[in-house]
Amino acid sequence: MSVNIKSVFTSGLVSGLIINLSAISMVPLVGNEMDLVLASRELPPLSNMAMLFFSMISFINGVFLVLLYAIVKNQFGSGIRTAVIVSLVFWFLTYFLANASLVAYGFMPVKLTVIGTFWGLGELLLAGIVGSKLYKEVEQK
Repeated sequence: MSVNIKSVFTSGLVSGLIINLSAISMVPLVGNEMDLVLASRELPPLSNMAMLFFSMISFINGVFLVLLYAIVKNQFGSGIRTAVIVSLVFWFLTYFLANASLVAYGFMPVKLTVIGTFWGLGELLLAGIVGSKLYKEVEQK
């Protein structure tokens, strides 16, 4: 079966919205800790343009998450199990490795990074499951 690009895009945008909303909902948990980290490195707080950039990355991540699901579902079967596997792999390759690198470089504190990394796991699992439920194959005629 071929990948339904239109469904990948629309389902992926919904997944991206979930990722964005999750990121916004994490702010009360961590407060202004990110601003303090940036200030300790003599960097300004995140600008509106930076926040817009990260929002766009969240939508792109949602689309790629659903695209990966659409590609591998024929091998692993459609459903929640495959969505969870795809979400875990995507999380490891994008969130975990990048955040671990920031800690290894000494740029980010461990506590804040652990919170963000595991919060990201939850948001990707939810976004992946929702995206997999919304994704529809191309109907064969």
